[in-house]
Amino acid sequence: MKQIGILSDTHGFIHPRVIEFLSGSDEIWHAGDMGNIGIADQLSRLKPLRAVYGNIDGQDVRTEYPERLVFMAEEVKVVMTHIGGYPGRYDPRARTLIGIEKPLLFVCGHSHILKVMYDKKYSMLVINPGAASKYGIHKSITAVRLVIDGKNMRDLELIDLPR
Repeated sequence: MKQIGILSDTHGFIHPRVIEFLSGSDEIWHAGDMGNIGIADQLSRLKPLRAVYGNIDGQDVRTEYPERLVFMAEEVKVVMTHIGGYPGRYDPRARTLIGIEKPLLFVCGHSHILKVMYDKKYSMLVINPGAASKYGIHKSITAVRLVIDGKNMRDLELIDLPR
């Protein structure tokens, strides 16, 4: 059993209450647009970090982290990429990756909009944790935490702070 903290779109800043929220996790996953490698350093000092780069990330992040990750968390196959979309409106590259990999959990960022949805077509949970930064078009700062226990994903929590 693992508790996972999920965030994205930090754009070089993470609200201290988001750090506090993530500190209870066993792992942290960042779905891109870190803003700089210092964000990855800060998070990896806190807990083990899995991350992908986003469209605003420079070479410092892109040389350390891939564009997409496919991995197992307990018995759950996870696909993580920055630009992904959501059920019925996936980015074409994400849709292809989902079709090939058939994950139980798809994690993406980019929109700055928190979304947790179940996709019946692909039989997977889709999580976009919104934006954990003060920079961007979003109205609140958000991140997600959930427990993965074998094949079960449960106890999803979120933090939602005013910008």
